[in-house]
Amino acid sequence: MSNRSDPKPRFSQAQNNKMAAEAARRSARRFAMQGLYEWQMTHNPAFSIESRTRAENAMHKVDLAYYHDLLSDIIAHNEAIDESLQQLLDRQISELDGVERAILRIGLYEMQQRFEVPYIQVIEEAITLAKNFGATDSFHYVNGVLDRAARQYRAEEVAAYHTYKNSQAASKAAATSTEDGHDINV
Repeated sequence: MSNRSDPKPRFSQAQNNKMAAEAARRSARRFAMQGLYEWQMTHNPAFSIESRTRAENAMHKVDLAYYHDLLSDIIAHNEAIDESLQQLLDRQISELDGVERAILRIGLYEMQQRFEVPYIQVIEEAITLAKNFGATDSFHYVNGVLDRAARQYRAEEVAAYHTYKNSQAASKAAATSTEDGHDINV
């Protein structure tokens, strides 16, 4: 018998579930990006791309409902999405690299339709996809376009986030100032 006590879990069950759900959505975005890229090249129907992807890949850790929604909704509404996206671009959408185009379509769709996903997360996930699958510095462009999209489609959320970050910075500055022995009220 060992006298070792059982180690405390690093995360609570709720935190583990949240992290697993986020990873499943991240995988859904990755497969949706690949599916959109295929659609852009072949114009195969969404159901065909989805069924082939499900048959050829281990999808047990993917949020399948989210994957389905991304792929089918973006393809179904691609003209409206592209029209909105074009307003945010400095070039024609047809001039974008296919991977960037797919990533930006996902990001814009999430900005416009998936309000349960914070805008910061939409941008971070798109940047990650661009770093992993896009051209060398494409993540900078993706970041800029989706930042403009956030200001247009999630203005209140962006303002609230910046207010929060500014209050955090002010609190940190005040704490640092009092720790240094400086009275900021002089």
